Amino acid sequence: MSGVKGGKDVAAQSLAAQLRLKRSEMMLSELEAVALQLFEERGFDAITVEEIAARAHISVRTFYRYFAAKDDVLQVRIDRRSEALQAGLSARPADEPPLHSVRVTLEEVVGAEDAALVRRWVAVVASTPSVVKGVIGGIQLKSQRVIAEFFGARLGFASDAVVPTMLAGAVGGVIQAAHARWFLHGGQLATTISEGLEVLERGIGSDPTTWIGAADGRPRS
Repeated sequence: MSGVKGGKDVAAQSLAAQLRLKRSEMMLSELEAVALQLFEERGFDAITVEEIAARAHISVRTFYRYFAAKDDVLQVRIDRRSEALQAGLSARPADEPPLHSVRVTLEEVVGAEDAALVRRWVAVVASTPSVVKGVIGGIQLKSQRVIAEFFGARLGFASDAVVPTMLAGAVGGVIQAAHARWFLHGGQLATTISEGLEVLERGIGSDPTTWIGAADGRPRS
């Protein structure tokens, strides 16, 4: 009986942990949406943490449980996309050309995002020079790192080797250009990114042996 009880206790603890995680994710999403709306309405620099907390109907102390500063709200979108990318890329077939895997996964991940929130996020970042460095740094350290690690694993390199690093940088450049085009001209962001990556894929080709320079040698078999 003690074993059955112990199993129930573990299951209950696991369920409780899942519920806490779900509540935390919901709060992060709510705070992001509220903060982005305020940032867009009055400008990032004019909004205080107190105003975000008041609009979200929480205490300032609760806000600081989730974010060290209001700048960190702009990292939520990067974190979510990076996590979704990592999960999506890990599920792609091992024999699929890696650039194609990245293109398909990004189309799925971005297609599932809230386009209105993404547009608001882009607008806030574009109009606030003081946050651009932090946002670009977050993208490079999170999303591009996920992509570089994927290329490295598929091609037999360390993730910080020249080939995976440069390929991830090229993908990041396409994503940035696609966001700018979508923001200015509309359409579907996921489709715009996919079309841009298709151009990159056709230009580079699908044969990894053509991507390798003398600095990296040949990929491991």
